[in-house]
Amino acid sequence: MGVSPMTFARCATLSALALLAGCGGGTPAATEPKAQPASATAPAPVTPPPADAPRLALPIACEIGVTCELQNYLDRDPGPAEQDYRCGRRTYEAHGGIDFRLLDMAAQRAGVAVLAAAPGKVSRLRDGVEDISVRTPGVDVSNRQCGNGVVVDHGSGWETQYCHLARGSIIVKAGDTIVTGQPLAKVGLSGNTEYPHLHLTVRHNGVTIDPFAPTPGAACDPGTGPASSLWDGPTGQMLAYQDGAVLNAGFAAGPVAPEAVEAGGIPQPTAASAMMIAYVRAIGLKGGDVQEITLTAPGGEVLAQSRLAPLDRDKAQYLLYAGKKRPGSGWPQGVYTARYIVIRSGATALQREYRLTF
Repeated sequence: MGVSPMTFARCATLSALALLAGCGGGTPAATEPKAQPASATAPAPVTPPPADAPRLALPIACEIGVTCELQNYLDRDPGPAEQDYRCGRRTYEAHGGIDFRLLDMAAQRAGVAVLAAAPGKVSRLRDGVEDISVRTPGVDVSNRQCGNGVVVDHGSGWETQYCHLARGSIIVKAGDTIVTGQPLAKVGLSGNTEYPHLHLTVRHNGVTIDPFAPTPGAACDPGTGPASSLWDGPTGQMLAYQDGAVLNAGFAAGPVAPEAVEAGGIPQPTAASAMMIAYVRAIGLKGGDVQEITLTAPGGEVLAQSRLAPLDRDKAQYLLYAGKKRPGSGWPQGVYTARYIVIRSGATALQREYRLTF
């Protein structure tokens, strides 16, 4: 079925290098990141984590894939390139931790708790840093890249650090003994960040450790699974590696800007709206990915569709939308459906379907 000429589609993008993940670098992990196994599909041998290492629970009170996503992994490449533990590029140069990203600032304002990943004692903390994006003119985060943060000592040289906490939200103090899952603070926008997220760093004897693959000297491996990680069983399954994700998807009554999606709370169109827009923001896309978004009417008619050319390089995030002006007869009552897909190497890598009812 043809697409009406009264349609439009727009996109906004940031490359993986251009998007600040909002965290300082860590002590380089001792790895050989360039080596890859002969088979990219065979599971890697299970290497148990160090016996004295803490088993980590999810350090944030959100649901992965629903109310938050994992934005960046730790960079295992000691040089100028970037490489995550599965030999992918879901990271950036010298990124020294794991980023758990909220969907938007509306979620941050509602309050999302940061939780202790393991039992221990609070060794140090900082509060008082303003919650403001580093893209704001005049913002200087020199020597405060972590923003407001908490460090927990787990014994035997192990510690976890929690960064970008909301100013005034820290509810523990140095010397406190804590248990797994205990609230420490709330997710904020302090320090070197432009979006609300928790940056978690794990260290052993001062060396940054990748909680997904903590064995010192280990090469990245596409077959690495949760059994080799520091995560406890349920958390390891929850944090199974994802080569990209849909962060936001919805409907709007007019063209959407990246700033509006980041702010959250975009009003949905009504039967009286002059336009209907379907939008989506995806993260962790790869060079060569082909994106398509389609908006259909209650009867199945295609109202708008946009299929983009293959991406020229990896994208940390990408905003795409398509829509149509209200017909002269008004919007028919019923269910409107938007479908977003990402084709990678000839197969569907990501998809999201969502609906609006009048």
